[in-house]
Amino acid sequence: MKKYFTFILTLLLATGLSAQTGSAKQVKWTFSSKKIADNTYEVKLSANISGNFHLYSQEPGVEGPIPTTIVFTPNPLLTLNGKAKESGKMISKYESAWPGNVNYYEKAVEFVQVVKLKSKAKTSLNGKVEFIVCDDKACLPPSEIPFKIALGG
Repeated sequence: MKKYFTFILTLLLATGLSAQTGSAKQVKWTFSSKKIADNTYEVKLSANISGNFHLYSQEPGVEGPIPTTIVFTPNPLLTLNGKAKESGKMISKYESAWPGNVNYYEKAVEFVQVVKLKSKAKTSLNGKVEFIVCDDKACLPPSEIPFKIALGG
């Protein structure tokens, strides 16, 4: 029983450590909002990617790589205008690991979401961004970064 417990504890610690040193260590995320019209805001989720790593597009182009996914927490005080748009220098390149052309970003990318508030009330846009980074040799474990962006008021 003791060996079984030690094995489980070691597995949990290794999983926790790999998550802390995974994709989140290679991408610095910043979150901001800018009022663009009455009760309308442009929300930016900006990724600065370090080293030789790349971050996959929301539409990677082939099955296989984990796409960058933005999950917004429902909020009855606001509506989202479509899907977040990507802004940056997208690279579309053949990768033999996924046999096909894959869409990704190196160095930096911004995801821009337009949000309309239903009233003048102060609220926030909450959620998480899920992503993975890879270089030409390997991919790091995926990461989730929560965010909370103040709006209105």
